[in-house]
Amino acid sequence: MKAYAMLGLNQTGWIEKDRPVCGPLDAILRPVALAPCTSDVHTVWEGAIGDRHDLVLGHEGVGEVVEVGELVKDFKVGDICIMPAITPDWSSGEAQDGYPQHSGGMLGGWKFSNIKDGVFAEFIHVNDADGNLALLPPEIPPETGAMLSDMVPTGLHASELAKVRYGDDVVVVGIGPVGLMVVRGAVLAGAARLFAVGTRQNCIDVALAYGATDILSYKEGPIYEQVLDMTNGKGVDKVLIAGGDVDTFDEAIRMLKPGGAIGNVNYLGSGDYIKIPREEWGVGMGHKSINAGLMLGGRRRMERLASMVVHGRIDPSLLITHRFEGFEHIEDAIMLMKDKPPELIKPVVSIKY
Repeated sequence: MKAYAMLGLNQTGWIEKDRPVCGPLDAILRPVALAPCTSDVHTVWEGAIGDRHDLVLGHEGVGEVVEVGELVKDFKVGDICIMPAITPDWSSGEAQDGYPQHSGGMLGGWKFSNIKDGVFAEFIHVNDADGNLALLPPEIPPETGAMLSDMVPTGLHASELAKVRYGDDVVVVGIGPVGLMVVRGAVLAGAARLFAVGTRQNCIDVALAYGATDILSYKEGPIYEQVLDMTNGKGVDKVLIAGGDVDTFDEAIRMLKPGGAIGNVNYLGSGDYIKIPREEWGVGMGHKSINAGLMLGGRRRMERLASMVVHGRIDPSLLITHRFEGFEHIEDAIMLMKDKPPELIKPVVSIKY
């Protein structure tokens, strides 16, 4: 089969690979809609998870089932399904302890384009099909459905990590595609005043459409200073991080109230240590908590979020700014994510058969 892969650090290209083998609990799908992610950029061009050779990229997409294992009960050939970015082993000890995304070890539920071939291929292997696939509702176009693989669940997970409550004042750092879903998730969780940090006008427009009340720009000075000024020195209840780098936590702690919480879903692709300002952290006793985690995967997560799209609670289609038709355009789409032109939020590739 044909696939688009990481050939090595800073190198990508088309390769030929054997079609994956379907195990008794698994499924094989062919892609219907695929989307590249900033995580692919971190993986290839920052070496965030180390060197990989001929590893098929991609972890966001919708596919059509072409084969199922003999023990699969709930899916059949021809089904159009959401393929979550995180596909845990649901019988693992970690899953039974409540952390399925870390099945088999830290980040072990993130298999696609990490520890196994990803979805930028003519055929895609999904482990534990009954536990990980989800039927795409007919009301949702496949291109929009691809956003449910990663952008939507990752974004909403930030509010879960920080435990956003009704009436909280919240800062969202970074309003790329994940950050925009962080904004929407915080609004749904009950945020009152919501500061969104970003500079690109198209992202600002979507953030406001999703419920942001204030827009802040790092070009106008340190964000924490702006937040403290706008809150009369009190700071905010929650800081949700979907962008920035290892230094972002310094500002987050400074703008956080005692008893507040940080929810981080940003993939830190470089840097060795996180910086925490000692005094502003209450010299270790300020009850300012930092919670960071990989989003949940699995079938029920996908089904629940798809229901929110069907019933108008979330509109992920606002994230899509660039559309391609044809499997061969995967390379164009991933290069857009690498180069990040100002008008870009998220590209999607549709594949017709």
